[in-house]
Amino acid sequence: MAGDDVVVVYSEERARMLSQGRKKKLEKDKVRKKINEEKMEDEPENSEEEPVKRVELPIIVKADVQGTVQAVTDALRSLNSPQVFVNIVHVGVGPIGQSDIDMAQACGACIVGFNIRNPPSAISLACNQAKIKICLHRVIYHLLEEIGKLIVEKAPGTSETQVAGEAEVLSIFELKGRSKSKGPDVKIAGCRITDGRFTKSATMRLLRSGEVVFEGSCASLKREKQDVEAVGKGSDCGLVIQDCDDFRVGDIIQCLERVVRKPKFITSESGAVRIEC
Repeated sequence: MAGDDVVVVYSEERARMLSQGRKKKLEKDKVRKKINEEKMEDEPENSEEEPVKRVELPIIVKADVQGTVQAVTDALRSLNSPQVFVNIVHVGVGPIGQSDIDMAQACGACIVGFNIRNPPSAISLACNQAKIKICLHRVIYHLLEEIGKLIVEKAPGTSETQVAGEAEVLSIFELKGRSKSKGPDVKIAGCRITDGRFTKSATMRLLRSGEVVFEGSCASLKREKQDVEAVGKGSDCGLVIQDCDDFRVGDIIQCLERVVRKPKFITSESGAVRIEC
């Protein structure tokens, strides 16, 4: 084909070996491609997790010289995370002035001052009145540490589903509806909590042979015939899942809870800092 490399060999045996080698490589590439495609198909799209919401942290940078301004700007941008975007809205050389305050107030920015003198009392008062945060530092590590904590505080976090508890269905009971006003028959799963804890406000997932059979809200949680809000590991309980009547002995029920995971600000002994989501 046009554009392909042409290899010249001096014996038929060498040509045959080269051809076989290329054929094996093509076969390996095909297998590798197929495995990668299957991996992508098997990987869950994680529909249980909400899309990550990214918020902005606008910053004004002031420093003693232009070189320091650039170094501080680059260091701050390295703290960008999937949840928080560090937006350097303005940079400048010299002390913090009224124009910096006006700009910070207009765009909701904090002001970073590196290796510059403290602002005069009038400027500090104006910042306090406008509720503008000023971060003054002479050590880059300390600056990044303070901004990193701001990022963690500002980050919305990601909401995800976690398995809070697991139970095994040991028996099944049926509560007969004595009249239309009492509703239809209700299936109750007699369970033993094998791990974690179950809460009445959580969502329940019914598993059979490792496959999800049903998922729904908890309609009733009882222990020793008494309504309870939670049941811990090792306890027996009666469980009703809303609109579910397909329990079988040996089924596994998982208690699902929504949690918000916030990013972490991590420092190392070498002085490096990073945001881990």
